[in-house]
Parts: sequence; C-alpha cells; structure tokens
Amino acid sequence: MSSERIAGRVGPEIKALLDSRKSLFLASTTEEGTPYASYAPFAIDNECFYVLLSEIAVHAINLQLNPFASVLVVEDEDSADQLFARLRVSYQVQAKLIDNNDNAWQAGIDVLANRHGELITNLSQLGDFKLFRLEPQSGRFVKGFGRAFSFTGAGLLGEEIAHMRDGHKKREESAQA
Repeated sequence: MSSERIAGRVGPEIKALLDSRKSLFLASTTEEGTPYASYAPFAIDNECFYVLLSEIAVHAINLQLNPFASVLVVEDEDSADQLFARLRVSYQVQAKLIDNNDNAWQAGIDVLANRHGELITNLSQLGDFKLFRLEPQSGRFVKGFGRAFSFTGAGLLGEEIAHMRDGHKKREESAQA
C-alpha cells in the first residue's frame, strides 16, 4: 500500500488522538547525557508542537543544551481496551527556542492560549517562561498489536509512512540437554 494511502487511513486517527490529549510526555537529556522524562501541555500549529516551559524546569534546561528530544502522546489507560496496546504516537523532535521578540512568539502563545486558556497568557508574561517549537523529524504510530506505522521526514505524518510488518516473533524453545 502506498505511503499516501496509509497516511489517508491513519492520518485522521493520529489527528484524533492528538486532539484528544492536552499534554505530551517529553524525553530530553541532561548535559551529561542522562535521560529525563517529563510532561508538558501542548498545542499544535504548522505541523509542530508548542510548549511553554519555565527556564528552571529540567526539561527546559535540557532542550536548550541538546535540542533533540522525544515526544509521546498516548491514550488514557482508563479508556484503553488493552493496557499493553494503548493507542499512541511518538516523535523524534528538534526543539527550537523562540525568542519573545520574534513574531513567532506571539503566534505560539496564541495557539497555546486558544487550547489551554488564560493561564498561558499569564505565564507568558513571566520572564522565566520560554516558548519551544518541537519540530517532528520522524515518528511511530501504534494502534495495537501488529498495527504499527513508522514515518520519516518533517511533520506530524512525516513525508513517508509505512506499515511495520516485521512485528512480534515467537520465542524459540530452548534445546534441552
């Protein structure tokens, strides 16, 4: 099946998942290379995630030191049919810090405020809050067992999307001596 047909099939499902969640999990690395997991409320515009983070938060420090990170948006476990096969989409992203003097700053704040309300406007007026644009580079969408798709290239669906067919394999029985 062509990449376009696959995207046409799973694209609406990915969009629905992203629309249904208000926060994402964010994995970044410290200056020493230690992984750090956190979360942040997000909004989407122009195929990118926007997050507003305090500069004292570990993930904000990490993104400024190393802009490569991973994002996960996952179905709520209470509503999942199967805990081990929750609907989820993950992305490898490159973080861009947006200067508050840049026109993109207000556009990003507006997108976040439209989704999360007046608190965003208030936080954006505090000097320690930084706006990051998380630009997807590649990703993976998992619908359940044996139903996973990978995508490469920029954007929420990438430029190429493929069904991952090299899935689970049975464990070989050990030879008894």
